[in-house]
Amino acid sequence: MPVPVVPYSEVDVLVIGAGPAGLMCANALANARVNVRIIDQRAVKVAAGQADGISPRTIEVFQSYGIAERLLRESVQVHQAAFYNPSPSGGIELTSRAPDVTAPSARYPFEVALHQGAIESIFLDSMKELGVEVERSTIPTSIEISKDENELADPASHPVRVALKRTNVPEGEPEEEIVHAKYVVGTDGAHSWVRKQFDISMDGEQSEFIWGVLDMVPDTDFPDIRNKSLVHSNHGSALLVPREQDRVRVYMQLEDKDIINPTTGRVDKERMGPDELLEVARRSLYPYKLIPTTGILWSTLYIIGQRVASRFAIKNRVLIAGDACHTHSPKAGQGMNASMNDAHNLAWKIALVVRGWAEPYLLSTYESERRKYALDLIAFDKMFSTLFSGKPLTEENSDGVEPEHFMKTFQKFGGFTSGIGVHYGPSIAVLDKNQDLASGLVIGERFPPYQFIRAADAWPFEIQDLLPSDFRFKLVVFTGDFSDRLQQARVKSMVADMQKPECFLKRYATGKNSASPRFDIITISKGRKEGFDFLQFPTLLRSHWSKLFIDDVDVTRSFGGEGYSHYGVGPEGALVVVRPDGYVGAIAPLDRVEELDAYFGSFMKISA
Repeated sequence: MPVPVVPYSEVDVLVIGAGPAGLMCANALANARVNVRIIDQRAVKVAAGQADGISPRTIEVFQSYGIAERLLRESVQVHQAAFYNPSPSGGIELTSRAPDVTAPSARYPFEVALHQGAIESIFLDSMKELGVEVERSTIPTSIEISKDENELADPASHPVRVALKRTNVPEGEPEEEIVHAKYVVGTDGAHSWVRKQFDISMDGEQSEFIWGVLDMVPDTDFPDIRNKSLVHSNHGSALLVPREQDRVRVYMQLEDKDIINPTTGRVDKERMGPDELLEVARRSLYPYKLIPTTGILWSTLYIIGQRVASRFAIKNRVLIAGDACHTHSPKAGQGMNASMNDAHNLAWKIALVVRGWAEPYLLSTYESERRKYALDLIAFDKMFSTLFSGKPLTEENSDGVEPEHFMKTFQKFGGFTSGIGVHYGPSIAVLDKNQDLASGLVIGERFPPYQFIRAADAWPFEIQDLLPSDFRFKLVVFTGDFSDRLQQARVKSMVADMQKPECFLKRYATGKNSASPRFDIITISKGRKEGFDFLQFPTLLRSHWSKLFIDDVDVTRSFGGEGYSHYGVGPEGALVVVRPDGYVGAIAPLDRVEELDAYFGSFMKISA
């Protein structure tokens, strides 16, 4: 018999694993028109359970891809957190309530909850419109990176060889395929096959805490069942999160005696099924009742390892993201958010390199930015888990967790848990200078929301909606008061500098158009809409009538008009570079355009 020929193919990016991180990555790359494929060993997508909490920053990221509307429509908003502690009668009692999100600049001052399968469906439908679908029942069997340094240095090469095997192919079709990829992204979970192939260690420690999880539609007299509830009881801790369709998720702390087999000393999941988990939850919530009306919809156990991968990239050709490179407890609600934001950080960098717009070493900033975040997350998670899982302060337990301390910790770290306060340190992608020109736009942090008035038609716009994830750098030009003659002269001098051949706008222009698709200029002027003439501005600052805005109140005088002071921008104005992922990359004065030339020159490539 003839030996069957194994099909061979090439692709820009192969994503291995179709969980939230993989889908965020594939959807982003599909939006960038990068040739991407995504595979998953599972025959079908997640139907229920798994992760379910989306933080305010992640909602902003969804909005930047145009998919937040569906997320907000299908999910439950969580605005308030309730704190319960032991009561004198032996049960629990309400200690306090507080806002669930405490980050003052959150555009969406709430979390949303929706089961992972529904979140994945949002990505799947978005990708399908772009011609990308998950190739299911497909497993990688081998992966190799070329050892040829010339090939690795060639951005047009496909130096990663991956062998794939399909487990449910129709008869007569090949089971195997060899894929040669420019880049491979491993988003294949905590037990990542990709990570193991390259002997990447997971550094950290196994937590002493074991948690169970239940999803149900409850019949209960617990008064905070529709708020996020953090419960410390004498029978263990519990976390309740409201969900879509009247559902509630209950996380509960388990004791070793409930779950450890005394003979083997190992975790025995058979000892703690859904019924046993329900009893643990009821003990923690006593004296309140908790009765599933339609049975237990989903359950699982978490044995938490707080670990971070020793590296996130191999030769910047194979990269790992999500649970493949960091694992932690579910209680701070960061797992899926951290994973999707890894992919958001990585995708634009891969896209620019694949397009030939950026040097391959830009990809090094993925590990430097996201690994530091992961380490910070683990440090926070250890502290928060210890507080959450610790025994409450009582007369019998003087070393216990004080309710006030726990609530203050919850609020203190609101910027971190919301994703709003994530900060990327100095690198080729973060130029840490001139912060004083815009003190409210922190270099290395996401560009915060504010509403400005479009000059041409007085239509108010949220500035984040002017900064979509379209893989362009945005140059936000704060011109100051253009009606002031001295300031107008400064602005015109800046425009002249930007039109020089050596300026980044010209140097990195693509094709015949000097208005490069790598950049989008958004102009924000001081002024009043009643007497404002946007046609007085140089054409560069109004490439389209919709690109010029005024820092003024809206026509109802309800909001706006304080944007300059909100962002800490003085009358002299400022140039602010916003990266494709929505983070502030650089700030420069109007008369120092060359500082931005140097910033872009550190990683951008001139078009061939």
